[in-house]
Amino acid sequence: MKRGLLALSPVIVLLVAYLAMALASGDFYRISISVAFVVAAVYAVAALRGISRSLQERVAVFSEGASDKNILYMIWIFILAGIFASTAKSMGAVDATVNFTLHYIPTEFLPAGIFVAACFVSLSIGTSVGTIVALTPVVTGLAEQMGVDTAQMVAIVVGGAFFGDNLSFISDTTIAATMTQGCKMKDKFRTNLLIVLPAALVALGLYLFLGLVGSGDGVASAGASELYKAIPYLLVLICAIGGMNVLVVLVLGIVATVIIGLASGSLSGVMFCEEAGRGVLSMGELIIITLLAGGLMNMVKQSGGFEFVTRAITYSISGKRGAEAAIAALTVLTDICTANNTIAIITVGPIARDLSERYGVSPRKSASLMDTASCFAQGVLPYGAQLLMASGLAGISPLEIIPHLYYPMAIGVMVVLSIIFQFPRITQKP
Repeated sequence: MKRGLLALSPVIVLLVAYLAMALASGDFYRISISVAFVVAAVYAVAALRGISRSLQERVAVFSEGASDKNILYMIWIFILAGIFASTAKSMGAVDATVNFTLHYIPTEFLPAGIFVAACFVSLSIGTSVGTIVALTPVVTGLAEQMGVDTAQMVAIVVGGAFFGDNLSFISDTTIAATMTQGCKMKDKFRTNLLIVLPAALVALGLYLFLGLVGSGDGVASAGASELYKAIPYLLVLICAIGGMNVLVVLVLGIVATVIIGLASGSLSGVMFCEEAGRGVLSMGELIIITLLAGGLMNMVKQSGGFEFVTRAITYSISGKRGAEAAIAALTVLTDICTANNTIAIITVGPIARDLSERYGVSPRKSASLMDTASCFAQGVLPYGAQLLMASGLAGISPLEIIPHLYYPMAIGVMVVLSIIFQFPRITQKP
């Protein structure tokens, strides 16, 4: 018991440190979460002596987690996204896209329209990060031009991004969930859709009802002759929908920005280099947090923290509802520890399959619960890649976005309801 709690203590230190600093400052947005990660990282390296008595070896374990291939892949995305966002904005792509959007879509339908667009794009490309990269700069520009809450607009994109992350046939989470549970993707999709569709409809109805309070006076017609500057964003969207790798998509977007900027005279070689540098620097804190999170969670994993949580949750399970609740809870807790929904599913997958077989839970239901629960947790996690990316591109704090994340919160509620009321009913053997 003591060893298990010690293994999990870095996560507790992280949360306590951040809350303490935020409360002391009187403003949750004033203190960077990176400071809390540094405190927790130093504590983990100093305290988790069960991994090794050598300080050098403990630092090596931390470094191994920080240099994980998934962590470094995300950093590639962060860097290229920062360059694309900064150079495209400097060239005038954001203004052109905003003008085009406002010209054809009534203001009161923008929230619902953005949500539907994000759902469609994420369902097509199977990645929430790719959707956020493609749409966040556009909605940030819309929010600035119309005088509305940027956090609310960005939250709409994040919510829609998780719709496809949860359901798409080419999503990492779908692939991981179906492979670990041994069910067909189409069966998981049907079961999963019945769980999350009500949440999506509620979110859509809310956006239609609320609309946007703001003014776009003089924006719709401004710069109408420069709509060609929106081509980089359109190219990114089309390539992303086509299933192209997000790194390739971002490189193509940067190349298109350079070509159009140089041809139109709105971007010079020197300006591009300056803006590219600003874009990379704008992602600096995000990259640091990602590295620290990867190292910290590897320390927790290697010291037995994940195993302790698993044993604690599965100790008193009885019946199908208990098994389903354990699967969902384990997925959420693992996602909190790893800040990666795909890794959370892969980690919990073998345990979930064992519980499913033991208590008669359909594989398609357990796969759906893992996928949906992980998307809920990842969708509201302030240090998750999606919120960090969205906040980095929008220039706001992740905590400003969280109160507006209606869809991720709604799917969390639907997971609980599906366990309590045992729906959807699965009458045939998968």
